[in-house]
Amino acid sequence: MKPPTIYDVAREAGVSHQTVTRYLQGYEGIRASTRQRVEAALERLQYRPNLAARQLRLRKSNRIAVLADRIGQGGPALIVRGVTEMVQKRGFVSDIIAVDGEGPESVDAAIDLATEHQVAGILATAQTDVVLERLQRRILEVPMIIDAQIVDPVSGVLIGQLVGRRAAEHLLELGHRRIGYVSGPEGWFAARDRAAGFFAAVEDAGGEVVWIREGDWSADSGYRAWQALADQERAVTAVAAANDAMAIGVMAAALDDGRAIPEQLSVIGIDDLEEGRFMRPALTTVQLDFEGEGAHLAAQLIDRISAAGSEREASPVSSADEEQYSPNLIVRSSTARVA
Repeated sequence: MKPPTIYDVAREAGVSHQTVTRYLQGYEGIRASTRQRVEAALERLQYRPNLAARQLRLRKSNRIAVLADRIGQGGPALIVRGVTEMVQKRGFVSDIIAVDGEGPESVDAAIDLATEHQVAGILATAQTDVVLERLQRRILEVPMIIDAQIVDPVSGVLIGQLVGRRAAEHLLELGHRRIGYVSGPEGWFAARDRAAGFFAAVEDAGGEVVWIREGDWSADSGYRAWQALADQERAVTAVAAANDAMAIGVMAAALDDGRAIPEQLSVIGIDDLEEGRFMRPALTTVQLDFEGEGAHLAAQLIDRISAAGSEREASPVSSADEEQYSPNLIVRSSTARVA
């Protein structure tokens, strides 16, 4: 028979699982009547917190929980790779917990799973408002760093906006003024920030974003975005996509439509997907160092853990040793000057 979980206790006591978690963590702001119901449920179900929970408060664990939102997408997956490599480099072990990001319940379940085990800290990636808001509302006993909208340390501007602006500036420098844009899903920070930076740069230069189509980060959605355009909308001289996969889809659809790339249509993406350089023509893109971002954040978290736990000696590698990450334009053959 499986041992009872905090969810079983919550149902027995008629409270939320967050309340049970707070009780087990020693949170004092629980009403006496609620506390009594939780205690009675714990006794009836014979629930016993494991030893790891007690060790957690002593900061003796070398495990870090990585709450990975939308890990199936390219950028988030590379961030997690950077995190796990840095964690291992600094002598820690990472436990990766997937978060689907569709609702707050998935975030709560991931945090609960992490805190029920012996972890020294949590690094959470957040791609949407739903995930970020839920993470920020949780009260934890261990350090947590949230990877959401990263600000460039030099300019103070969101990295996503810088990326979008750099893509627009490249097309504008080539003389393009009538441009189409394929965005990512509206709920994603990356989609909103990249679009904001792109549109602002085009507007500042007196250009026009003739049409906008929303994709889902897949090549198929980029292909369908071009297919769905009216004839007059296809008269643009360039198309930018919020990631490389959608840009590759746009290229394929435009070629099927008889448009020569880059002679009749320039296409640019974002992220520097490995497949992009093997396209013909090879895809121009704005490169982001996702792995460097993950490594930098992991180093920050481990430094916090080291500072918080007097029993742990400081690691010889500090976060200051890691390079900052910034967007980098990679010009290939999918973009050209307007004839």
